[in-house]
Amino acid sequence: MTRRFSLTVIAGARPNFMKVAPIIHAAHKVSAVDLRLVHTGQHYDDHMSAQFFRDLQIPHPDLHLEVGSGSHAVQTARVMTAFDKALDDHPTDVVLVVGDVNSTLGCALVAVKRGIQVAHVEAGLRSRDRRMPEEINRILTDQVSDYLFTTERDAADNLRAEGIPADKIHFVGNVMIDTLMKNRAIARERSTVLARLTLAPREYAACTLHRPSNVDTRADAERTLEAVRQLANRLKVVLPLHPRSTAKLQEFGLLDAFRARATVIEPLGYLDFLSLLDNARLVLTDSGGIQEETTVLGVPCLTFRENTERPITVTHGTNRVVGLDPARVGAAVEDIMTGGEFTPRIPELWDGHAAERIVEILASRQAP
Repeated sequence: MTRRFSLTVIAGARPNFMKVAPIIHAAHKVSAVDLRLVHTGQHYDDHMSAQFFRDLQIPHPDLHLEVGSGSHAVQTARVMTAFDKALDDHPTDVVLVVGDVNSTLGCALVAVKRGIQVAHVEAGLRSRDRRMPEEINRILTDQVSDYLFTTERDAADNLRAEGIPADKIHFVGNVMIDTLMKNRAIARERSTVLARLTLAPREYAACTLHRPSNVDTRADAERTLEAVRQLANRLKVVLPLHPRSTAKLQEFGLLDAFRARATVIEPLGYLDFLSLLDNARLVLTDSGGIQEETTVLGVPCLTFRENTERPITVTHGTNRVVGLDPARVGAAVEDIMTGGEFTPRIPELWDGHAAERIVEILASRQAP
């Protein structure tokens, strides 16, 4: 008989919330699990946090660490200090972290140094680009984890090549897609975003560009602006803008130039953003999660990066990695608009049940 065990789930930034929601809902159905939700506060305003909790029916966190923003070093250190104190007050058997943000690595390091088991959801994804802070977070988190839950089979090859024992690796599917499948019909019924922005389905492009490599210097931001202009030559562009990106564009005096080429709006809640993606003619992004979502939605996706840690979205989905040359964006947009073929396939186990598999494995592996 499986004993009861305590599971502490970590959520820190906007990409995490879509991933922890189905895990929390699945854990609540298993009597053996005592669940505790910790919000580190890496993303903390309404658009980046609270609205997602409401849309996804995530319960109020048991603890909010309120670490706020800062450099990667400062933010990770704050997460570690605050979470270490939280474990003094509330010991746990397993700490579950998702994705690749600073909270993921910070909480994993604190747990493993205390002898607490670590479960990493989305393990084994690799871009091969160590200039990306997320890549460092992924590699280090995987090295200290006891359970490595993968979204695609190739991720296991990456982990084994880095010396991870095979018995720690579990292919379970994609929790982001659990959330998408649960909420797609709800978004179609409830979201009014298209009406609010006077958009017609398939007559606009959705765009998200927020990574430091695309906005952190004036030269990078000007290159990104040109990519948006290439897109705007053919379609109306809707650009929900990350607060950090907004601040950078204001610093460089480029925010008005973006507004001249796109409908720049504040970040959207989950249901509105899902509706925006679902009805778009195409998407231009530098987000890994959006590459996955558009793969399942069947919406053409152009990734404005030199690489992707999610190659299955290219081999099976609608994603094209177009690099950082805006001219390549223009050429890809033209190809899509003139009938270039996208023939997406839903990747294996992207079926809406990944979270159930994760909770089942954790429950079965806890010693009686």
